[in-house]
Amino acid sequence: MPRKSIPGFAETGAAMAQQLDDNDLLNLFSAVGRVVSKRFLMKRPCLDRWQLVLDYLTSAIGFEPREQFRVLYLDKRNNLIADEVLAEGTVDHTPVYPREVVKRALELSATAVILVHNHPGGDPTPSRADIEMTRVIIDVAKPLGIEVHDHIIVGKHGHASFKQLRLI
Repeated sequence: MPRKSIPGFAETGAAMAQQLDDNDLLNLFSAVGRVVSKRFLMKRPCLDRWQLVLDYLTSAIGFEPREQFRVLYLDKRNNLIADEVLAEGTVDHTPVYPREVVKRALELSATAVILVHNHPGGDPTPSRADIEMTRVIIDVAKPLGIEVHDHIIVGKHGHASFKQLRLI
């Protein structure tokens, strides 16, 4: 769908933003930031813009009160096909089903994925369960030609990359 410019939108939006309280204004800017980041990610290879991916993920789930597991599905050129939330859990656990991750990758004709989840407590350090679950997904995906590029854990105080930690 072609995008169009709306005359006076910026001025009207700025006037309306002045009427918002601080929390609503922060939520508005966070939402706009996610839309802009995702739009950029959809137009170019994700792995070429790693900081943009991290910024997008931090704004999307870094401050969520419950764990959320999502997957970035990529094509053979590492372009983002889809960003989907596969599960939401409690403050310290989210059920993840490897077959659902791989099933959706096959439906989308994805050749690679980036696994993502948040730690609402803020510490992005991977747990033993996080590491084991990632290995299971890799073992299920690999024979089907689906590569797991990374597993990112996002917290309020930063992120952890399984690839950088040499866990995958």
